Amino acid sequence: MLSVVIYLLYLFTVRAATGALASPVFEQSLSSRSKNANTTSGISFNLFASLERLSRLVDIAYCVGTTGIRQPFSCISRCKDFPSLELVTTWNTGVLLSDSCGYVAIDHGSSSISGESFSAPHEQDQSNKKVNGAIIVAFRGTYSITNTIVDLSTVPQKYVPYPPADDGDDPLPREPEHVCTNCTVHLGFLLSWQIARPTVLPELKRLHKQHPNYPIHVIGHSLGGAVGSLAALEMKAILGWEDIIVTTFGEPRVGNAGFTEYLDIVFGLQDDGSDPEQRTYRRITHVDDPVPLLPLSEWGYKSHAGEFFISRPELSPKPSDIRPCAGDYDPKCIAGSDGEETDRVGKAIAEEHSNNAGASSSELWHLPARFRVWELLFAHRDYFWRLGLCIPGGDPIDWGRGKYSVPTTNDEL
Repeated sequence: MLSVVIYLLYLFTVRAATGALASPVFEQSLSSRSKNANTTSGISFNLFASLERLSRLVDIAYCVGTTGIRQPFSCISRCKDFPSLELVTTWNTGVLLSDSCGYVAIDHGSSSISGESFSAPHEQDQSNKKVNGAIIVAFRGTYSITNTIVDLSTVPQKYVPYPPADDGDDPLPREPEHVCTNCTVHLGFLLSWQIARPTVLPELKRLHKQHPNYPIHVIGHSLGGAVGSLAALEMKAILGWEDIIVTTFGEPRVGNAGFTEYLDIVFGLQDDGSDPEQRTYRRITHVDDPVPLLPLSEWGYKSHAGEFFISRPELSPKPSDIRPCAGDYDPKCIAGSDGEETDRVGKAIAEEHSNNAGASSSELWHLPARFRVWELLFAHRDYFWRLGLCIPGGDPIDWGRGKYSVPTTNDEL
């Protein structure tokens, strides 16, 4: 609790010194952007349905460490929505700052994951037929995400994306294609992956060897998104596994500019001209969620590309409410909406402000998301469903809600 208070005092001191708290340029931007961000853009229903299903799967990870997940794939939460999944293992490393919880499961060909979800070209076998199986590794979030970020954010750790010397594995399958130059990452996130790694990676290696054509879906919420990013980087950049699809919800910033550039290159996110629906890394953010804006850019942390921005504050979003974002800092997505101090975002917000000179006083004094710590209980969990509570039906706000159905008219999209 003390760390949260210190963090808030720091934020207000920094913003007051820079004049940001009194600046209507960015204070009006979030409310206006939530109204206008997706009037002309959105995503396809196929991608929307995939992201919605994956959000249910990452919500199930919150059963690990509480009421549990049992074989074949059973829990008191939404496991029944995925009858063909087979639980492989779970892990729970405790409740410290470096905690990590989650599960590994496999789908041998149902429509619950592979058959209906995002389909990329690499999800086809050599006969050009659809691969219906999938391997899922889900990283749970933490209930102390603010403490985790604040307590360790001033201790960046040098990032070298190679297995430790005493790993006991075979030699690297190939020389790494890319080098991470001047890279640092958040110490707490790195510790979480290092602690989970001895449990998670051997199971994934075994499954990948048995089912080499199955794509591996790495999913995570909150802290789990940060840990998942480090896990996926090792699988793709070091082990040489190509079929890695990453989807994170409310992922905090993991590292510095060097790390961000490295991740963008490894996952091909640096090409803004590519089709966003073919991305193999999808970083989902929400208009009111403070966590994707933490740790602060003033502390040297940067957001990476691959963002899909949910502009609708309330549940439930529609495909038209989700904007595919461009690059690491899209002024029409979460960084721009919260007044991120970068040249590109700053200019875009200033232009918007000049075009909205008649904004109301409530818009001009809008409180940015990073100041709204109460949203850790709301917007940070509102990703298609309200995530994070493993009880029957999930969070009470979700009670009575059925799965998303296929829209019958364009008006529903």
